[in-house]
Amino acid sequence: MSGSAADCQYWERMLAKECRLYRLRNKERISVSAASKLLSNMMCEYRGMGLSMGSMICGWDKKGPGLYYVDEAGTRLSGSIFSTGSGNSYAYGVLDSGYRYNLLAEEAYELGRRAIAYATYRDCYSGGVVNLYHMREDGWVKVCKEDVSDLLYQYQAEKH
Repeated sequence: MSGSAADCQYWERMLAKECRLYRLRNKERISVSAASKLLSNMMCEYRGMGLSMGSMICGWDKKGPGLYYVDEAGTRLSGSIFSTGSGNSYAYGVLDSGYRYNLLAEEAYELGRRAIAYATYRDCYSGGVVNLYHMREDGWVKVCKEDVSDLLYQYQAEKH
């Protein structure tokens, strides 16, 4: 998520609550598409009220992997690659230069790590840590939590 920390935390909790209620009522997990639609509908109710939130909803359901972008205006997009936040144009520059459909897991991790590190370096509003997760059919796995400064020194050393 990106935007105001308070908005992001609140709406993440609201969506998690709605997803848990769905599971209790229906005895199965909500689809990624439906979860993103729930968040989009919640955002539409508050459109124009000054919220600041951009979110990527990802998961694995009966249809396979799913990735959606939802923002504070209720915009909802489905795709295979997204970047959100004030540094997203820098991240897209890295992603566009290295993304291909058949990346191996380690290659994808490194591409994501570089995109986040350079976006954070170039954007003064971004944080200083790369938290990287891999969504799999059986749940998510934390890949890394690395300091951006350490990564940038490593990338500089590789150039020389």
